[in-house]
Amino acid sequence: MTPDYFMNLAYQEALKAFDEGEAPIGAVIAKDGKLIGKGYNRIEKPADPTAHAEIIAIGSAASFLQSWRLDGCTLYVTLEPCLMCLGAIMQSRITAVEYAAKDPRLGAVDTFYYQQEIQRSYKRFPLVSSGLMQEQCSQLLTSFFKQLRKKN
Repeated sequence: MTPDYFMNLAYQEALKAFDEGEAPIGAVIAKDGKLIGKGYNRIEKPADPTAHAEIIAIGSAASFLQSWRLDGCTLYVTLEPCLMCLGAIMQSRITAVEYAAKDPRLGAVDTFYYQQEIQRSYKRFPLVSSGLMQEQCSQLLTSFFKQLRKKN
């Protein structure tokens, strides 16, 4: 399976979040070309600030592998992960992160200073690439927040 395939699956997860009134962010984890974990934002209904798409996908993948070590795995996510999610990425040893849209406010994986400090501490950092399906994922987020502002 290709990165396009997995990012499309992450986008489908984001649509589920959108339909539930959650910020439309989706994530999937692949290993050896196979889907092993998925998740979407679920912060509002359970009132859980840690229920980010990435955290849910990491838990799902760890359950699938029956191991917290996700070496050799790639995380595909529709929005650049935040600092909390980057911590989970590092703890789970995910090898690569592919994200669609940049998050200039809270994004952490492409922030130079975080990367430099984390590499100094952990002696590693996941391979990071971005931009795949950026337009679609950005449009979905923009649409969601416009809709939310209209309601409020």
